Amino acid sequence: MNELKSGTIAIVGRPNVGKSTLLNRLIGEKISIVSRKAQTTRHRIMGILSRPDAQFVFVDTPGFQTKHTNALNRAMNRGVTQALAEVDVVVLVVDAEHFDARDMAVIRLLPAERPVILAVNKIDQIKEKNQLLPILAKLAAHYAFAAIVPVSAAKGSQLDDLLAETRKHLPHNELLFGEDEITDKSEKFLAAEYIREKLFRLIGDELPYGATVEVEKFELDGALHRISAAIVVDRQAHKGIVIGKGGETLKRIASEARQDMERLFDGKVFLEVFVKVKSGWSDDERLLKSLGYE
Repeated sequence: MNELKSGTIAIVGRPNVGKSTLLNRLIGEKISIVSRKAQTTRHRIMGILSRPDAQFVFVDTPGFQTKHTNALNRAMNRGVTQALAEVDVVVLVVDAEHFDARDMAVIRLLPAERPVILAVNKIDQIKEKNQLLPILAKLAAHYAFAAIVPVSAAKGSQLDDLLAETRKHLPHNELLFGEDEITDKSEKFLAAEYIREKLFRLIGDELPYGATVEVEKFELDGALHRISAAIVVDRQAHKGIVIGKGGETLKRIASEARQDMERLFDGKVFLEVFVKVKSGWSDDERLLKSLGYE
């Protein structure tokens, strides 16, 4: 019988390589939000997978940001470097067909004293399957990876192989979390994230990067969650974009976020969402701390 292992695994990579999709697939629940907009993930989020022989505590990190240098991005980059220093194993996620200088910038951050497993994602998008082996060989030349595992986070392909390789490097340990826990984040945090996901998905490139969500009220009334949240934008002009014609965009954001919350919380949710303007919020260290950025 295998001895129990448990440990922490940082999932790192540049923006938009599928880190959050991978985490959600591994855990089986949407605990890290996903959109096509770069830098959707802004916090370190733990996803916990418990199996009879191992507990995997995955840490989803923001994509390492090299373009922007405001307080928000500095806080996110600190989250990446701190996670790399603290975990037992690192999983570096790259896009199978789009490896470039941004990936190399992340590779330069990898800690030499930690085993690094390369997850080559989006293999389902490779039309000619005979191209995969040359791609893997080319990637292997960039770093002494403990293992290289081609996966498709979107399709759920070869994730058991990734878990098996990861388990090899976890320490023999008791459980770090309860067997029924799936994340270290609170329901209040997840509520804000679900709203932010819908904001980015429904508005996309119309809304600049400077938007966030602040939950102002989170109350439990029996099985009913009563939540009031503000979408915070940087400029007055952005407020109209979020609200939309006749308030339709804001209504849809709230409706879709509420449905996700009800699935995760397994109960009814009364959700009120409004918009407010806080100029320069992404460079306000005090406000960022109140929103959970360290």
